[in-house]
Amino acid sequence: MILKGFKEKSIKKNINKLLSKRHVNVSDTKVESLGIIFNLDEVDDFEQFSTLSSYLKVLPNRLKLIAFSSNKKETLKSWDVCFNPNDFGWNGVIKNSELQTFLDTKFDVLISYYEAEVTELKLLTVLSKAQLKVGILQTDERINDLIIKTNLTEFNVFKTEIFKYLTILNKIKNE
Repeated sequence: MILKGFKEKSIKKNINKLLSKRHVNVSDTKVESLGIIFNLDEVDDFEQFSTLSSYLKVLPNRLKLIAFSSNKKETLKSWDVCFNPNDFGWNGVIKNSELQTFLDTKFDVLISYYEAEVTELKLLTVLSKAQLKVGILQTDERINDLIIKTNLTEFNVFKTEIFKYLTILNKIKNE
């Protein structure tokens, strides 16, 4: 139990170091690829993200989803790509190659759809190489570039707001 606390503290220290070095580079490119990180312990309807991607005019093959769960056994049956605390080492080292591939993908937009204060979820958002990071309001506002203050249960409000702000930023394709 003590080691778990030290491990979490080392990950938080790494998050702070990465955030202090972060350079925000907002470009005028349209949204063509979308990455979504969500907490399977909070959201179980992942089909809503497919709806969101089509609403943002992102092709289905340009959408990548990853889920995180604290519960290790249940998730293997219910979700294909699900990660848990065992996929993270000291200082936030990623132990899973599939997860590392997701983080190295340069998405146009990354959506962090979780409310829980889970260190590993924050680390995933910080490590992502996405151009624009969008999320729900959290205690550490440095993690996301665009913060939409809503509850997880109000997905339609989130969807409407993200479309509105991406339109204002001229990121939505006109068709």
